[in-house]
Amino acid sequence: MSPSKTDSRRGCVRPPHFDILWLPRAAMRSVEGDPSDCVLVVGVSRPKMALAILTVMLISLFLTFHMIYDSALNSLQTNTQDHTRPPLLLLSRRLYPSAARRLPQAIIMGVRKCGTRALLEMLYLHPMVQKASGEVHFFDRDDNYNKGLEWYRMQMPHSYHGQITIEKSPSYFVTPEVPERIRAMNASVKLLLIVREPVTRAISDYTQLRANAATASPTIATPPPKSFESLSLFPNGSINEAYRPLAISVYHNYLHRWLEVFPREQILVVNGDLLIEDPVSQIQKIERFLGLEPRIGTHNFYFNETKGFYCLRNETSDRCLRETKGRKHPRVDPDVISKLRRYFGEHNQKFYELIGEDLGWPEE
Repeated sequence: MSPSKTDSRRGCVRPPHFDILWLPRAAMRSVEGDPSDCVLVVGVSRPKMALAILTVMLISLFLTFHMIYDSALNSLQTNTQDHTRPPLLLLSRRLYPSAARRLPQAIIMGVRKCGTRALLEMLYLHPMVQKASGEVHFFDRDDNYNKGLEWYRMQMPHSYHGQITIEKSPSYFVTPEVPERIRAMNASVKLLLIVREPVTRAISDYTQLRANAATASPTIATPPPKSFESLSLFPNGSINEAYRPLAISVYHNYLHRWLEVFPREQILVVNGDLLIEDPVSQIQKIERFLGLEPRIGTHNFYFNETKGFYCLRNETSDRCLRETKGRKHPRVDPDVISKLRRYFGEHNQKFYELIGEDLGWPEE
């Protein structure tokens, strides 16, 4: 070997702890180059060390990719109503937990036209709450229930360990089979029952039924809808107790079934009238009931003067419930309202006894 070539090889410094061959660049080309200008030759005499280095690099890239992907997923779940697919992880869930669809740990079981949708949207402001996007109707519809719990679970949103999944289906409250079916799924589930003053609830129910009927056949000539008064009272002036909006407002008739299946402490009664007037007080009570850290406060609500009720606010946007919520009620004869409130007075007292609380609804 010539002296110049020997000098060039000596000019290359091998990194410590690496048995890798370095050659001067001049040896790789015909032109003369700087002897200290060395290049790495892919030739490794210690394959075990090379394999270990390659493994560490691949694991580092893998973790970095999943951290970025998980951060994007969490951001989408926080700022949108859609729930994307969870990341597919090959590592331990304890090391790097992933999102999954879980059966609900809490259910808003009713009552219809008492603010179930508003309640669900308000609770969704909490970062530890995930909600089903629509009314699932699993426990009250046989065709859905016969599909099994796995089908039900797939209707739930993705959530992380420690988050609470909630769904709401108002007809659960009045369907006889539902309490036993829910207990069969999870005997420790938390149940939320939101109620309003019974006559107000009945009028709201009538208003929605009338609006739905008008929407169902807009091109077909139909007779004008019957008034709330004519549906609630018989011609002789007695109460039409079978009229569905009135029957649903007799809350104690349905709550009995639930208390035969679940202990009272698993059912939280939410005052729907107060939820409209002072949402924070009711939401904070629910946070305690669900074991959530207090996070929802006055900063999450603002009063919409046009709509006449509170709307929601989070870090990124303000929004109100859709136009079908908060419909204007038709005028109802005050004498009929008074008569109905006297009728509900005794029923309300029975309901108060069951829940251990006087909600103070008017009886005149």
